[in-house]
Amino acid sequence: MDLGINVFEMVIYLVGFIAFAAANAAYLVWVERKGAAHIQRRTGPKEVGPYGLLQPLADGAKLMSKQFIIPAGVDRPLFILAPILTMVPAIMIFVTIPFSETILARDFNIGLLMILAFASVNVLALLMGGWASRNKYAVISAARVVSQNIAYEIPMLIIVITIVLISGSMNLTEIVAGQAGGILHWNLLPTNGNFLGPITFIIFFICSLAETNRAPFDLGEAESELIAGFHTEYSSMGFGLFFMGEYANIVIAAALTTILFLGGWYSPLPESIPYAGASSVVWFLVKMYLLIWLVVLIRWTYPRVTLWSLLNLSWKILIPFSLFNLLASAGLVKLLG
Repeated sequence: MDLGINVFEMVIYLVGFIAFAAANAAYLVWVERKGAAHIQRRTGPKEVGPYGLLQPLADGAKLMSKQFIIPAGVDRPLFILAPILTMVPAIMIFVTIPFSETILARDFNIGLLMILAFASVNVLALLMGGWASRNKYAVISAARVVSQNIAYEIPMLIIVITIVLISGSMNLTEIVAGQAGGILHWNLLPTNGNFLGPITFIIFFICSLAETNRAPFDLGEAESELIAGFHTEYSSMGFGLFFMGEYANIVIAAALTTILFLGGWYSPLPESIPYAGASSVVWFLVKMYLLIWLVVLIRWTYPRVTLWSLLNLSWKILIPFSLFNLLASAGLVKLLG
């Protein structure tokens, strides 16, 4: 009986996460298009529904009604598998993310390790999609994506090791619990043992942008150079799955940043203030969507960097800073216990 209940519960969670990922992919596109329009003094989507709110549904219906074309000469199994492989790890990662003390599918002791392991599969999907397309622009894009992800996974992992060292756990719920009590206890600040707290937060955020192939680090999709990058040959829901995977990964990156640095579902106000320190999924979502809006704002504010600037930023600046912070934080933990 317990096994049946657990299986039913997991199915409900998975269906909910798929719906959550699809809804975010649809309406974050609307947010991005509206945000870009206002930044550029345009109107943006407005015809389909009030304020264009039904435009994502119309776009989804259009994508699903189109034919999935497989060009001649492609590696057919890899070409079909690549877009699916972008979504499956994202859904599995949602299983490990705690949105509050009670809203989580499974509380794994190594939840942070699981997220990093599943997230690394995304680059393989992009590599497969570009390689299988037999298109020179897609292959160049795939090579860029791999070099970019290798460069930025290193400082990101070093920052994560620092947080694990301070928290003493890879359990996401315990990492959040260690930041209870207001903003002064967040890993964002040096007061919680993170020696260069604000700097490590910025490094992690930059790495998140690079890992999710977002501007100004979207060199895998540089339209002016590579048409559409690794998904140049994809149509219909093949393109749609790549699109959904990108926005699902943005949500995951924002959620992980909220957990590691911003106190998760805890209020930024001290617990001494009545009702101010209460934990709530609302706080988690507010922090997460503010970070997502910052990602959107950055896209329409900064120009795309060159490939060599991108790689030099990681190898020459971010990695040395993150290593220095790891050693300094380890020293503080040893001295202060």
